Amino acid sequence: MIQVPARDNCRVMTSNGLLEGKREQNVRVWRGIPYARPPVGSLRWRAPQPPAQWQGVKQAYAYGPASWQDEEYCRELGGGDPGSFSEDCLYLNVWAPATAPAHPLPVMVWLHGGGFTIGAGGLPPYEGHGLTQRGVILVTVNYRLGHLGIFAHPALDGEDSRGPVHNFALLDQIAALGWVRDNIASFGGDPHKVTLFGESAGARSVMSLMASPLARGLFQRAIIQSGYTLPDTPRPDALQSGEQVAAALGLKHATAEQLRALPGDSFWSLAAPYSPAPVPVSGDIVLPEPVLDCFMAGQQHVLPVLVGSNSDEASVLSVFGVDAAQQIRQMRKTHRGGLALIRTLYPHALRDDVLGREVCRDMAFTTLGQIISDAQKRVGQPCWRYWFDYVSDGERESLPFGAAHGNEVAYVFDTLATVITTTEPDRKVAAILADYWAAFACHENSTGHVLAGPVAWPAQGVLQIGLRRRFGFRHRRWFMPLRLRLFKRVMKHHVNLD
Repeated sequence: MIQVPARDNCRVMTSNGLLEGKREQNVRVWRGIPYARPPVGSLRWRAPQPPAQWQGVKQAYAYGPASWQDEEYCRELGGGDPGSFSEDCLYLNVWAPATAPAHPLPVMVWLHGGGFTIGAGGLPPYEGHGLTQRGVILVTVNYRLGHLGIFAHPALDGEDSRGPVHNFALLDQIAALGWVRDNIASFGGDPHKVTLFGESAGARSVMSLMASPLARGLFQRAIIQSGYTLPDTPRPDALQSGEQVAAALGLKHATAEQLRALPGDSFWSLAAPYSPAPVPVSGDIVLPEPVLDCFMAGQQHVLPVLVGSNSDEASVLSVFGVDAAQQIRQMRKTHRGGLALIRTLYPHALRDDVLGREVCRDMAFTTLGQIISDAQKRVGQPCWRYWFDYVSDGERESLPFGAAHGNEVAYVFDTLATVITTTEPDRKVAAILADYWAAFACHENSTGHVLAGPVAWPAQGVLQIGLRRRFGFRHRRWFMPLRLRLFKRVMKHHVNLD
């Protein structure tokens, strides 16, 4: 084994070669580390392959390209400038303390959100300085997006000897976790103490890997931020959709060779009905069964979970063309009895738009916390739940309904100053959230199921972060019990992409 000079702790030896990072503030950073071969040419729509070896020192100074996507959309909704685009996008980034630790540190691996269509591991809110200074190693990951990341077509069936493969984005994430297992010790991390966390589509990815037999043992804790209850796309539907996409690109009876000959940027700009769904496909080797069914049956991987959502998740509905008020008007026509019941659960919501916003939020997002909590009880594992309702001082007028979808992310990373002009209460909330998240990653089961903070956070009930959109923390033993039990029952019939 090559010996790396002790004086230069920004150089680390990985299984593929010697890497050199940079020292920034109180951390060391390695950006743009390849964790798989470029998935281009004949490797498009195939499981990621191990990266190539290199000679000499590889400089890991700059983020690798993100998968092809809509740049303006990502700037507006995804967290900022995603940088350059390429089909060659399988790169990750590592942050570690400036001084090499005496003992291996817990590792946190972040999967970004963006509906499986936008985003990158190098977006400004995901900078790792804040979390790393709390005694963890942070890894952020790029993965294939859009139709390059989740795709099914009859011409591609049978290419993998293990069975059908459609969730290439999830396979990328699994490959990144495999790289962490094999290499993170060189950066000071503990490969046996990995927390996988993500928001929105990243949260759905965490859930998917908790349900995937291929990801078993690759992480030991999970954080699910603003996951949603949309059902996976069944494999037969995905195959039909793939044929329609190919036909829209001029390949009505496509062969695998013709599909792989299409330019990599052909897919991201396709509009409805050819745009990709914000969910994985069930029925392949990655997800043999639908994710939600797996959790409902208590068949997820057995590990501690932290899960929660925000008070105005309905802010994302317009992205999918959902009119909250119209949902209530439709119920008035077709489910008048059900609407009467729902109104008793939301006595303060007198207008259709307000009622629709809260019902859609709770059915699509809040109920997931109850589903995960119940699933954790089945397997005898702790589940910390939260409800994020803090709105920064400067955003109170523009966010009258509460914390919007994705608003908690910059608080979790303690990078709020990269997103907005902050006040003292804003900075305090960010510091506390980052402390809680790092505490979960560092938590030892032998110390009991309570996370320390301004409010002790036990693994039951819900921690409310923000009180009426302002600073405050409160532990709630009971949280929307009637609403969430009802919506868990009817969810499968009412939460869908239509």
